[in-house]
Order: sequence, then C-alpha cells, then structure tokens
Amino acid sequence: MSYLFVHFREKITSEGKHIPEGEQVYFGLSKDGFIWEEVNAGKPVISCTEGAEGVRDHTICKGENGKYYIVSTDLSLANYTIEHGAINWVDISANGSKYLSKWESEDLVNWSPQTLFVPGGEGFGCLWAPETTYDHKENEYILHWSSSYPEGRGEKAIFYTRTKDFSNFTKAEILYRKEDSGVIDSGMYYEDGWYYLFVKSEKNPARLIMLKSENITGPFTRIEAFDEEMERTAKEPHYEAPTAYKLADGRWCLLLDYYGVPGEGQSYVPFLAEDISTGCFVRSDAMVKFPYGFKHGTVLAISEEEYERIKERWPNE
Repeated sequence: MSYLFVHFREKITSEGKHIPEGEQVYFGLSKDGFIWEEVNAGKPVISCTEGAEGVRDHTICKGENGKYYIVSTDLSLANYTIEHGAINWVDISANGSKYLSKWESEDLVNWSPQTLFVPGGEGFGCLWAPETTYDHKENEYILHWSSSYPEGRGEKAIFYTRTKDFSNFTKAEILYRKEDSGVIDSGMYYEDGWYYLFVKSEKNPARLIMLKSENITGPFTRIEAFDEEMERTAKEPHYEAPTAYKLADGRWCLLLDYYGVPGEGQSYVPFLAEDISTGCFVRSDAMVKFPYGFKHGTVLAISEEEYERIKERWPNE
C-alpha cells in the first residue's frame, strides 16, 4: 500500500505577500506513510482557471463508481491581496468562498476541467475546508465543510450533504456545532463501527478536539484522552486542518497543519496512535518527513500501480 497526499503550498515573497502558484493542486507520494516525496518537482499538477483562480484545503476520495474526486475551497489569498491590498478575514468570511471547486478522474492522472458548485443549497457566506467521509450504512458519501451560514459572519459550524455521485446533493444540514465556540476544519474517519471526528475549536479550547459516534451524522461525544494529549504536546492554537490515515501496521497517523511560523516554514506535524479508539495520539516529529511544507490536504491510500502511474505522469525533472 502506498499513499497520495493532495495539498497546496504556502508560497510567500520576502515581503510577506502570497504567491498565486502556491494555491493550486499539488501531489505528494509516500511508500509507507512516513517518508513523503514531491511530485512534478514540487510544482502544481493542476492549475485553477475558474472562480478565485486559486484553491486551498483539498480533499480526495474514490467514489462507488470508481472515479476519484478532488474537492477544494475556492479561495486565493494571493489574488485577494492583489485586488484588495491586504487580507481581511471578516470580508473573506462574508464574501469569499461561495463555491467549492471539483475535479474528477478515473486514473488519478487525467483530470476533468475545474467545476464550481454549491453543495446542499444556496446562500452560504463561505464554504471552507471540504472533506469527504464514506457512510458504511447508507453506502454513500457525506461531504462536510465549515461555514457560518447564511451570511458568512459569526461563529462557524460543520455542515454536511449526502451524495452518491458528487453531482447530486441533498439539502445541507448541521453535522456538528459546538455550544461555546465556532469550529472549522473537520476530518472524520471510520474504524470498527465508529466514526471519529476531528475539528479545530476556535476557543474553549483554541485547539483540535476529537469526538466519536456510531452514526456518521452524530450525535458526537468528546474523547477526553485526546484533549489531555493535545494539552501536553499541541497546546498553542496554531494547529488546524487535521488529516488522518491508517498505516500498514494498524497504527493511525494524525497530521496537524502548523501555521505558527511565517511563510514556507509552515507544514504538518505528525501524531501517532496505536489504536484510534483510545484518542492517545503522541507527537512523533522524527517519524514523518516532508520535502517542503505541505498545507491543508488529505491523504488517500493507493495501490503500487497507481503510485507508479503518478510518478510517470509527473516526474521530478
């Protein structure tokens, strides 16, 4: 088993300005989930031509129809600053990211043109950080994302919609709302009859939390052991964008995107758990290596043949 990491890059000038090339679709590959290598010599494999002409926060999955789907936030901070001069998160939350971007493929190397869509109804003020999770009971996917629906102001919650083909979606509903703060960046994973949900809490505490449920749409209960480990090893609030994957030996690797330093020094920090159900993810910096700063993406297990196909399509030359 090999792994594909779909991500973007934080490319910033010496003056602190974002570079549009960073907010595109990048691939990383790994044979073991620990040592990652660049694809296409660290250049984008897909460039955006629609919407904001830049994307962030990628997710990838394989549908029941055998097709692969990449879904991303339609947002470019680089292009926003070119137009507005400076980043204004209040304005971006209210008026930006009103669409998600989507690509389809049957082989991971030939991708459809970029499509903009609004899942589950109109009127969302922002559509941030889409993620996909397979519902083993209903045999379909839920697509979930962060939003402060409808105006894009105030505290955010996690919304979801159901789909079998990533073209038709049910009406959006609340997946998870935290009573005492907003939440963003959901990542949810299935193991032994349970769904494990990671989200970034914006306060109380201002860090990642972990929840679980026997149903993909909840209700969810908090896992206290995870809180204790985050208090010990990831206490500062500069972690977000959780992505997790199961290793060949049965352990789980949780990657948290660390943005507490400027520019290209930002990247993922690894945490390992012997059993995801315990919530005991131990920081393991020495175990995982990246060739450069991967930013807000998703890991997908792939075959050896798919690994070689991607390397052949985008060699590091």
